[in-house]
Amino acid sequence: MTPDRLTERHVRGLPVLPRPLVMGVVNVTPDSFSDGGRFLGADAAVEHGLAMLAEGADLLDIGGESTRPGATRPLATEELARVVPVITRLAEHGALVSVDTMRSEVAEAALDAGAVVVNDVSGGLADPAILRVVAERGAAYVAMHWRGHADSMQQRASYADVVGEVCDELRRRVDDALAAGVQPDRLAVDPGLGFAKTADHNWALLQRLTELDALGLPILLGSSRKSFLGALLAAPDGTPRPVLDREDANVALTTLAGLLGVWAVRVHEARASVDALKVVARWADRSVDERGFGGSGAPGKVGRDE
Repeated sequence: MTPDRLTERHVRGLPVLPRPLVMGVVNVTPDSFSDGGRFLGADAAVEHGLAMLAEGADLLDIGGESTRPGATRPLATEELARVVPVITRLAEHGALVSVDTMRSEVAEAALDAGAVVVNDVSGGLADPAILRVVAERGAAYVAMHWRGHADSMQQRASYADVVGEVCDELRRRVDDALAAGVQPDRLAVDPGLGFAKTADHNWALLQRLTELDALGLPILLGSSRKSFLGALLAAPDGTPRPVLDREDANVALTTLAGLLGVWAVRVHEARASVDALKVVARWADRSVDERGFGGSGAPGKVGRDE
């Protein structure tokens, strides 16, 4: 489907297709872990976003704050200056746009500029006013599992049962969003791979992903290029695989996510994940649309396909 046709589907809630969406990451930052500085200028970021659309991305996630471990937060004025021009121009090109922010003022400006989804890695904990902004504007909202800002989050990676605790903490984030007036059909959740989690925590969440079905909401999965993949693919001397050389492993996770029927995968390279989801659709022997995707939803229970 083209972005315009997808946009028609999201009027009453989240953008939804009969298979996982491919959310392309556009980091308008100098210090993101995977591509910091490559797309800091608006022209470069817009060009990158349009290239991802051409490769098949359904949704572009524009962020102006790095959330890698140890990152320092930019001022709100800096974040606004980074993301608003990019969102404006991409929306003018017909792109379906998400803003990756924890700040209510950035969310509001991004929605004014044409964004339709607020992807909040803090789930409303960093700035509770963001929930009111989303509710008042009727936007879609992704609440991620989060335990603190980048400079301290890994100190909080302690769990007796990571899957159970992530589910419980996400449920509280969802309850707060609903209490603020966000509509249920405009909500999704993200288990927050890499955020206040060790590699073993990430793998446990992936292995038991279907347990998040208990939340009754679509699931966004963001594993692209993260350090637990670098550790898995480490050289014999223990040196982690470089960030830009982890794509093949992430495509394997995209494939598994497609089989489980998640709502969306968040990726730094669109084409490989688009191809992987085409393989999943064809393997499942479903009808194939003009882009090669199946037409009746992925097997499995995670997420939704209505």
